[in-house]
Amino acid sequence: MSVEIELCGVRVRYGPLEALHGIDLPVPSATVTVLTGRNGAGRTTALRVLAGTVPPTAGRTLWRGADVTRMPAHERARRGLCLVPDRRAVFTSLSVAENLELAPGDPADALAAYPELSRLLDRAAGTLSGGERRMLAVSRALSAPGRVVLVDEPVLGMSPGVAARTHRLLAGLARSAGAAVVLAEQRVPSGLPPGTLVHGLRRGSLAFSGEAAEFTRR
Repeated sequence: MSVEIELCGVRVRYGPLEALHGIDLPVPSATVTVLTGRNGAGRTTALRVLAGTVPPTAGRTLWRGADVTRMPAHERARRGLCLVPDRRAVFTSLSVAENLELAPGDPADALAAYPELSRLLDRAAGTLSGGERRMLAVSRALSAPGRVVLVDEPVLGMSPGVAARTHRLLAGLARSAGAAVVLAEQRVPSGLPPGTLVHGLRRGSLAFSGEAAEFTRR
């Protein structure tokens, strides 16, 4: 399996606190990679460094071997990187329909993934429940999948059935579109495809790296 994007010896400091302690994090193409750990473990920071929204204090980000450490987030987005953050992932003052229209791709694909949104098209996104907002945010990534898809807390607030569907849809991006899909989760979701990789983070360091089956046997 080829590495699509990776962190090499990355450190990130927020003032006096170091959030990542020199981690190496390879992300293969056509694969689901899960970053797991408790709050404060460094999962979100790792995603943000990959996306270019947080600069590393030390280390490099490589995309297909090319150093993109200094490449701004908007340029990475143009090259096919999609980040769905855990917060502020939708435009709350706009309607659901307007949010979908702003996303690249066909809004019909987003509604096929989440038909629940069809009855909410005229609603302001800020009035949606937490689970509905997550559906809207993730649907935008699904309607126009990129080469690298980063999703922080993808199923936050969703019902179990919708959460399971969301994981299937995201896994489908890796399987059918060949995308490198990275999910930041507090625990490893069930039902992900064989070959799913897991990186367990603890206090800014990698405590485990391997396949999901190995992680669940620990």
